[in-house]
Amino acid sequence: MSKNVNIMLVHGAWADGSCWSKVILLLEAKGYNVTAAQIPLQSLTGDIEVTRRLLTANNGPTVLVGHSYGGAVITGAATATPQVKALVYITAFGLDEGESLESLSKQGPPSPGSAAIEPDDKGFLWINRDKFHTAFAGGATDDEASIMAAVQKPLSFAAFGGLESAPAWKTLPSWYLTCSEDQMIPPPAQEFLAKRMNATVRSVASSHCPFMSHPKEVADIIALAAESITV
Repeated sequence: MSKNVNIMLVHGAWADGSCWSKVILLLEAKGYNVTAAQIPLQSLTGDIEVTRRLLTANNGPTVLVGHSYGGAVITGAATATPQVKALVYITAFGLDEGESLESLSKQGPPSPGSAAIEPDDKGFLWINRDKFHTAFAGGATDDEASIMAAVQKPLSFAAFGGLESAPAWKTLPSWYLTCSEDQMIPPPAQEFLAKRMNATVRSVASSHCPFMSHPKEVADIIALAAESITV
């Protein structure tokens, strides 16, 4: 392992950068330089640009990590940032060119957790706070889930329908953590995405938020990707 490897973590919908807090501490204990992005969730192109801008501050090789919608963000952001040497998807969307979260979600039956998603009249999608723990953050403690529900960042309709550009996973080595108890992204969909990108796969019996209930497993797969980089 080289301490010269950077790790950037990109959150998904209904979360923010603090969702990685447990994982950050574990990775820093391993000697890595860790940054967690704060993306607006307003549009896919906008979130990609925010991530690219943050990446320019990193000197040296970087592992780019995305959770859920954040997977679509890292897929686009890494195409124009040569310092990114590896991608890690944490139960995340690894979209292909021209795909969107919306189009991919229509390719199979709705996930159980999708029933908890509620649109507002301002163009944003939220998770019902009473359903948040079960649908989104199973495995988190009651207090953790309550806080996450209270501070959730909604996903805009525009981001949900945003089209992916050329996907970085076609040219960069990728790792994928599948979560067998995920209520938001069905496990078969995770497996399809991981296989399509030829990712190195690890699995954990977790909900959609393994960084809360299984932070060690999340940190371990990220470290595995980091260890593959020759500095």
